[in-house]
Amino acid sequence: MSIVHKLNLVMRRKTAKILSAVFIILVSLFYILRNEFSLPFQQGSESLFFVTEINDGDTISVIMNKKREKVRLIGIDAPEIGQKPWGRRSKKFLKDLVSSSGWKVRVELDIQPRDKYGRMLAYVWTKDGRLVNLLMLKNGYAMLFTVPPNVKYVSEFREAQREAREKKRGIWSKNGLRERPRDYRREHPVFR
Repeated sequence: MSIVHKLNLVMRRKTAKILSAVFIILVSLFYILRNEFSLPFQQGSESLFFVTEINDGDTISVIMNKKREKVRLIGIDAPEIGQKPWGRRSKKFLKDLVSSSGWKVRVELDIQPRDKYGRMLAYVWTKDGRLVNLLMLKNGYAMLFTVPPNVKYVSEFREAQREAREKKRGIWSKNGLRERPRDYRREHPVFR
């Protein structure tokens, strides 16, 4: 065997070892970063998360992977707390729904997982399978607020709001909400 051939063989072995090491490092980094920066659950997950706070009528805080996350309910816009009395009534109704679920909920994502404020965007389900976002609309404690691409249940939400309006429930009653939440926020900006 010639010296050139031996050198080529040694170089190939070293190159193979280096490439193997680089591959192992890249795969390890991929898994570490994936676990570090991925969402703490998969779409359609059956995991239940503990609710620590009802922030208002369309936002809750939950514990996920040992940290607190704010979750904004997709497809609805509830009255702000300052929109008396409906802001507090909406928050109380959401609190009652979560309480009836033992303060544990299932969280389902759609296409866009977070809003510009960093909150998770999700459909929230009670332990017994009731869709909280839908119940808020159906009982007149929120109005439809659709932001594509998160439109998975938009047909059901539209029907729930139509029913609430026809039956004059909650914010649609005679003494209902006088100003849409987004119009109120324009006049009374708050930091999220």
